[in-house]
Amino acid sequence: MLNNLWPSSASSSKYTQLSDLEHSSVSPSYGLLTGSTLRGAIAAVCGTAFLLFGYDQGVLGAVIGLRSFRADFDNPSAKLEGIIAAIYDIGCFIGAIVAFLTADRYGRKGSIKWGCWIMVVGTVLQTSATESVQLIIARTLTGVGNGINTVNVPVWQAESFKSHNRGALLIIQSALIAFGHPLSTFMGLASSQAEPSSFAWRWPIAFQGVFLVIILIALPILPESPRWLAQHDRLEEAVEIFARLEGRDVSIEHPSVVRQRDEVKASVQQELLLGSASWGEVFTEGRNRNISRVLLGAGPYMMNQWCGINSLAYFLPITFERNIGLSTQLSLIISGVLGFQYFLISWLPYFFIEHFGRRKMLMSSAAACCFCMIMISSMLALDTTTSQWAFVAFTFLFFDAFSLGILPVSWMYASEIMPLRTRNKGVALGAASHWLSNFVVVYITPQAIQGLGYRLYLIWAALNATFVPITWLFYPETARRSLEDMDAVFLNESFGVTKTREPGTRTHAEPHVATATD
Repeated sequence: MLNNLWPSSASSSKYTQLSDLEHSSVSPSYGLLTGSTLRGAIAAVCGTAFLLFGYDQGVLGAVIGLRSFRADFDNPSAKLEGIIAAIYDIGCFIGAIVAFLTADRYGRKGSIKWGCWIMVVGTVLQTSATESVQLIIARTLTGVGNGINTVNVPVWQAESFKSHNRGALLIIQSALIAFGHPLSTFMGLASSQAEPSSFAWRWPIAFQGVFLVIILIALPILPESPRWLAQHDRLEEAVEIFARLEGRDVSIEHPSVVRQRDEVKASVQQELLLGSASWGEVFTEGRNRNISRVLLGAGPYMMNQWCGINSLAYFLPITFERNIGLSTQLSLIISGVLGFQYFLISWLPYFFIEHFGRRKMLMSSAAACCFCMIMISSMLALDTTTSQWAFVAFTFLFFDAFSLGILPVSWMYASEIMPLRTRNKGVALGAASHWLSNFVVVYITPQAIQGLGYRLYLIWAALNATFVPITWLFYPETARRSLEDMDAVFLNESFGVTKTREPGTRTHAEPHVATATD
């Protein structure tokens, strides 16, 4: 019956391939890595990309206050500081749009490779910069490469793993983003010993290349996304990769491989019936609820920025210097300790995100971030020695609250709800909204602190407060659902959010209505 759903031009080629595979096992042409080793290798490469992402977010803040940096760039004003910091995010925005236009053509791996090479060029130009203009251009270029990667890495990983461990793996990646921040801070602290030599700020910038070399060496020995391969008439390779991911010497007749094959097959069937996805399709609603999915996927990305995290993270050392009068060295040390705690706390969702689900964690995190921002603002307004140190304490707590919900959910949600035919485009638009928001937040922060002072943090508190009802009202749960299950959720004519006891289960009375944990 399934065969009858395929258009005649595609039916025979795809199903002949699958028929030929029914009595075969994994082809040795795909390499020696299988099972948990292969899954671990993919996760490690994705993790390295996310570690680089976190490192890039913190590295400028670690060096921008150094005497050598300020001397080399003629003591930049608050406005120029904002431009130098925020232009990276404009580059990331451009990179996300590039991914939107090209990733479905070149594949997840191919796009990541090009993203890394663009970052290599940008890193070289940053490290050798002698003028603000070169630094701005170089940071833009580095951002373009990172924007391409932040679209493709989550999709590659999500499409390569099963639903029951997809969330936990993405938690690891989020934790590595968090670890990148203290790594860059301590790198800046260590290299600051070389002051007043420009090596003090150039070395932390150059260190980005280490992550890029690791990724570029590892990519050739890892498989492409099996779902992307199936989408591009390469079902034989896709099924073999499913078997490889399952374990050594696993046949394609293994029940798990058959189940994944059938799910992808059904998804590709629907795509073939509808034809190739166009860019305009992403912006239309239709039966697949495309625009609804794009907006829902972009929401957590934007929450990631408008909660105010990078208003603190990008300028953490100089925030401590200027708000409470700490020395450069002590500010870097406290920032590094904060970042390391942030990294440790960000591991906790690994143990319970599949149990509690995305919704509960997102709402709880936003509520806690709101409280912390209110306290940060209050402590700065009091302006006493005690309140200044309380400001530091609540900054620590804010990072912890962010890492327990908003951080992990923001980087997984879009790739979990978009249909296969428009997944890369939808995730790219979500990532673009993230980077555009990041640019605005980082650009306005130095000037907003000068103009608004402690009141800036009340704005972040108010925004965090709105995230709770928005999530409650509009966001379906994705925990314990396969990527193909979410298609059924959104295809239902009466799509809406209902509350059930367990994430990833459907109500008895409404078998296709989106479910959510309350």
